[in-house]
Amino acid sequence: MSTLTGLTTMVLTADDVAAAADWYADVLGISPYFLQPPEGEPAYIEFRIGPDEDELGIMSRVFAPEGTAPGSSSVTYWHVDDVDATLDDLVSRGASVHSPVTPRGEEFVTASVIDPFGNVLGLMRSPPLGRAALRARGLRTRCPAKVP
Repeated sequence: MSTLTGLTTMVLTADDVAAAADWYADVLGISPYFLQPPEGEPAYIEFRIGPDEDELGIMSRVFAPEGTAPGSSSVTYWHVDDVDATLDDLVSRGASVHSPVTPRGEEFVTASVIDPFGNVLGLMRSPPLGRAALRARGLRTRCPAKVP
């Protein structure tokens, strides 16, 4: 049986990711550390918040699971070692699939379920992404205050 081993990322959706990034940068007083794609209009951005560097992501609404209404898009993702096995386990316990297993990029895989009580529970497998690991991979740990 797979276990939930810790929270990874809270993801919000927006029609205009750049505008949302600017708004959250202003509210949080920090810049996003991750932009995808790195050039042009962002489809996904991420902030690291607080001493534990908790992650807040903002994703283009076009990538949200079908039927996701504005305002109902917040999903807390739990880190798991095996997304497929954990998804199967949760479904066997009465959850229903909200978003199927989806590769999101290098070493990233996500899925989500709706628990028996109507809550969306996200599952994520991702590589370690501490600042040192990001720098070692050639990724920026700080971005300009405003998203281009």
